[in-house]
Amino acid sequence: MAIEKTLVLIKPDGMRRRLAGLAIDRLDGTRLEMVAAKVVSVTEELARKHYALLEGQGIFKDKKMYDQLINFIKGDFHEVAGRRVIAMVYQGENAVKEIRAVVGATNPESAAPGTIRGSFGRISSKHGHFENVVHASGNAEEAEREVGIWFRPEELVAL
Repeated sequence: MAIEKTLVLIKPDGMRRRLAGLAIDRLDGTRLEMVAAKVVSVTEELARKHYALLEGQGIFKDKKMYDQLINFIKGDFHEVAGRRVIAMVYQGENAVKEIRAVVGATNPESAAPGTIRGSFGRISSKHGHFENVVHASGNAEEAEREVGIWFRPEELVAL
């Protein structure tokens, strides 16, 4: 099996609701190794770079929806001081698949019980957005790209 690295973000809704510790506890239950972690202030540039592949795709063909996605990750909807998220990299065999299993489906209502999104996610009645607490890379290629956006190589601990 392949040793992979994957990105996980505790998103602004998770920060606002103080769910970071609970989410990390579940992530650590995978027995994968956390090789990087930091608190990041999400700028417009970082947000757009992170979600660049979604621009003009699916529901994000609607520019308003894409802009809402950008504002969400920046913390604008949750009034998170300093636009903070926690960015982490986990490493191990099949890291992307293992983390995705713990995180659960994007839609909190579809996420399995016991997953991070199944336990803590919700759909905001105020904005109608998924508040799914975390972002996790969807596949190995995406993970490599995202890790490179959020971390410099020297920030990753070599195992």
